Amino acid sequence: MIKKVFLTPLQKFVKLEGFSGILLLLSTIAALVWANSAFGDTYSSIWEYKLGVTTDSFELKKPLILWINDGLMAIFFFLIGLEIKREILIGELNSMKKLAFPLFGAVGGVLIPVGMYIFLNENPETFRGWGIPMATDIAFSLAVLNTLGKRVPLSLKIFLIAFAIVDDIEAVLVIAVFYSGTIKISLLLIALILLCVLYFLSYKGYYSKFIMLFTGIVVWVLFLKSGVHPTVAGILLAFSVPIRQKIKTSTFVEQLEIVFNDVKKASILKKPILSDEQLSSMDDLDDWSRKFRSPLQHLEHSLHGWVAYFIIPLFALANAGVYIDSAGVDVDLVFHIILCLVLGKGLGIPIVVLLAEKLNLVQIPSDITKRHILGVSFIAGIGFTMAIFIAGLAFTSHPEYISSAKIGILLGSLISAIIGFLILRFTTKEIVNK
Repeated sequence: MIKKVFLTPLQKFVKLEGFSGILLLLSTIAALVWANSAFGDTYSSIWEYKLGVTTDSFELKKPLILWINDGLMAIFFFLIGLEIKREILIGELNSMKKLAFPLFGAVGGVLIPVGMYIFLNENPETFRGWGIPMATDIAFSLAVLNTLGKRVPLSLKIFLIAFAIVDDIEAVLVIAVFYSGTIKISLLLIALILLCVLYFLSYKGYYSKFIMLFTGIVVWVLFLKSGVHPTVAGILLAFSVPIRQKIKTSTFVEQLEIVFNDVKKASILKKPILSDEQLSSMDDLDDWSRKFRSPLQHLEHSLHGWVAYFIIPLFALANAGVYIDSAGVDVDLVFHIILCLVLGKGLGIPIVVLLAEKLNLVQIPSDITKRHILGVSFIAGIGFTMAIFIAGLAFTSHPEYISSAKIGILLGSLISAIIGFLILRFTTKEIVNK
């Protein structure tokens, strides 16, 4: 019974992310077809259409694609921040023993691809693309694993989720340090002061979603104007959301019993509408429920659907539409990204993980084989969302390379998915036959 209760939220998460991966695939195909069709001009013009507010003293006007990449993606990063905080406090990263296995995997999945890119790259203009092959797209990756059904051990999915979360932490740090513009210290300091106020309120046990929403918008604008990429604000805001409830479980259960008894007594009249006593009891139940639930878990649950089914597919639709023209493609950049995603991830992760195991630094679960690790490592080469996002930041000064980078990301992710799937499928048959 305990095992079932523990696994259910994880299984729901895997199912949600798996279906999100399908929507991502459909959005990507739609974007590619649209951009290369007779209506390709409308694809570009729609996303470049400027929206915003302009006054005598303030201007915030950006193309639609930047509202998606800088605005909606800040919500995506906010959700990542909530997941990171939860996993560090109560989840798969809450102890060094649990953290070690995905941590070493993430180290190998970053250092080897980045090192390969730097080694292969000979063009100074494309050097800033070194961060592209870093992160793993968890939605696409879990979608591939889900196609294998129950043949894939759940511990392997847990490893992939934890590994991807560590990857996201590394990617966010890289974006903050290496892919932000010229920093205006005064605006950044104001934003950090506001964040400190939220952290202090959270520490004191006070939380208001309205205060956080208003402060969050102000902090987002300050980060945008300061030169630090505004998606970083999403991560930092998430850390201000408390995870603990205002009341203990025992207190909540006691109140539930009181409310239940009140409703039961008031139900004697058997009227088709609620009595005043029942309405009062229901209000009490709502109040106690708000006090009992974790603000972090509630926000995470509320945002998951919006991010998985709307924001990420919209991001893919707006960013994956590459006009394929061989004359304008930087072939070297395309192949470098493919190699870094496929071989950098596929070989870098197992090399570091197995080396760490030899040194007794990690303990690999008994139901995960070396071929499982190899297969999931290739699947980790699916770097769609974060990779495209970083490509847009890396080549702002040389936009002619963005299309080539996206082609490399799409092809590298596709090849990684196919290789990883075949390895796991073959491994599964061998285990079943045993």
